[in-house]
Amino acid sequence: MKVDTVQRVAVLGAGSMGHGIAEVAAIGGYDVTMRDIEEEFVQDGYDDIEWSLEKLESKGRIDESAEAVLERVDTTTDLADAVANADLVIEAVPEQLEIKEDTFSTVDEHAPDHAILASNTSSLSISDIAAVTDRPEQVVGMHFFNPPVKMDLVEVTYGEATTDETAELAYEWAESVDKRPIYVRKDVHGFVVNTVLVPFMEEAAWMLSNDETTVQETDAAMVYERGYPMGPFELNDFGGIDIAYHFRDESGQPVPPAIEEKVENDNLGRKSGKGFYDYADDGDGVDYQPEDAGNYDTLRTEAVMINKAAWLIGNDVATPEEIDIGLRLGGSFPEGMCRRGDRLGLDIVLEKLESLYDEYGAERYEPADYLVELVEEGWTGEDAGKGFFDYRVDPPTHYINWEIDDDGVLTIELDRQERMNSMSDDMFMEVDRLLKNVDDEEVSCIVFEGAGRAFSSGADITGFTADDPAEIMDVDEMFQTVYEFDRPTVAKIHGFCLGAGIELALACDIRVATEDATIGTPETNLGVIPGGGATQRLVRLIGEARTKEMVYRALQFDGEQAEEWGIVNHAVPADDLEDTVDDIVDDLVSGPPVALKAAKQVIQNGPEASLETALEMEKQAFAVLATTDDMLEGVTAFREDREPNFTGE
Repeated sequence: MKVDTVQRVAVLGAGSMGHGIAEVAAIGGYDVTMRDIEEEFVQDGYDDIEWSLEKLESKGRIDESAEAVLERVDTTTDLADAVANADLVIEAVPEQLEIKEDTFSTVDEHAPDHAILASNTSSLSISDIAAVTDRPEQVVGMHFFNPPVKMDLVEVTYGEATTDETAELAYEWAESVDKRPIYVRKDVHGFVVNTVLVPFMEEAAWMLSNDETTVQETDAAMVYERGYPMGPFELNDFGGIDIAYHFRDESGQPVPPAIEEKVENDNLGRKSGKGFYDYADDGDGVDYQPEDAGNYDTLRTEAVMINKAAWLIGNDVATPEEIDIGLRLGGSFPEGMCRRGDRLGLDIVLEKLESLYDEYGAERYEPADYLVELVEEGWTGEDAGKGFFDYRVDPPTHYINWEIDDDGVLTIELDRQERMNSMSDDMFMEVDRLLKNVDDEEVSCIVFEGAGRAFSSGADITGFTADDPAEIMDVDEMFQTVYEFDRPTVAKIHGFCLGAGIELALACDIRVATEDATIGTPETNLGVIPGGGATQRLVRLIGEARTKEMVYRALQFDGEQAEEWGIVNHAVPADDLEDTVDDIVDDLVSGPPVALKAAKQVIQNGPEASLETALEMEKQAFAVLATTDDMLEGVTAFREDREPNFTGE
């Protein structure tokens, strides 16, 4: 939904960030003017938008035609014209303070008095940028991540003079274009994500500089033992080693010699063909293997990052929730560092930092006051009931959203969009805990759905190598909790429904999918088998032969074939998914609660017994139900030709 006070957006800069932000705004329904200093730059940016929109249209990722969205994008090289009618101006010019200050000074002269001026800077001071204008209270940071069309996160950063009204409008606008904003309440160098993310790369570089590790050992340990999507040196090469260099240098902090040497020799990573790895035609590229992990001190790296998170919280820059969302969405971390710190134990983290500080004396190891306070108060993390998060009364849910409406419909939304709702240990735990703690008397039925573009793409495979094998064997507990829940359950499937996703769907009573959903069991391609009950539930649903073919061949197919095979009850056009599920839910809500509960028990337990025993179970259930008020209401309503009003009595 569009923000009413913003009708036209001006984006200054047509490079990768500028044209990406302009495209995001246009997709969100806003009229956009994109400006750069040369017509050639503007045209290149416009062509990139056109290409991207056509690609998104072909994949069904936008609700309008590419042509319709593109009609909302104007271009110019005249800055005054670009901002003359803008309600929101977003600057995405080169990351140099002088250029940004010059840009904002000119914008301030020509933009309407009410316009909000936003900078896409990733680390420069919003306060310094705002100081060159006569409206510093209307200047805010809006840091999009690259590429803006794909990355969901936006850091909304306060300058010293930024008003709440300005920051809130920027936040709401980011939400209106389908982004996930977080507040950065103080203008600190690096904002939230880079403050915590840069040490991930930097600490490894210090250790390499001191001959305490190797490139391959570090990356293998952090990926295969701790579950990060890239190792520190791989990430350095991917983003550009000069980025980490300038981040430290601009803040007046020492730079690890290993990074300094690479920059001096112009070995900047992938973009230069060589960095910590060799990307030349005859080079090996990223070449670490699981067996390279060795004895790398993973806690040392994580302790420094957790300490930075504690510093942000203690200085009222961001909340634990905002930090973790930022690291998940902006850094693609498997979990946020506040959550990881609570799992590790904040006392363990503090002890590590104190040891490092005693040994090296470096400022980065000095424990943050807030971390020390938590440990001294005994709030050392999840095991203690509280750490960065409070687990005592209403444990936080990081990866699911849920609500119960007035009809008792419990909707559970899987929300790990940065990984296509892949299911982590925490997500398994959160679903399991919710269903075990919720008052089932308040629930008429449950609907499971996925946020964003997928139901669930499966289990988070990065956790396979990091988890204890015994713990991996317990993942089916959540699926069994879903399967055994007393009330009817519905899986509302769109996009990917693979691996753990289909295992969750199979644990539900009714499955509805879009015709173009992708449903399957790809586990054997990863060298494992379905581990959440899919082999057994599938064989009972579609038979042994088809189950074997699905599992052996790691088959994936669309919703229509899934319906043909009997895996889903209904495959419908995407536009009909909501209405179809609503119709089913309406029937479940208006149905007799006691009878539905009994029917579920008999249907699910019957196949495990002999036919004679199963029929006796059915007979006993029927006899009990015949004495209920709901049965009398059903008969009376039938005789009176009206809809029954069941009460569950």
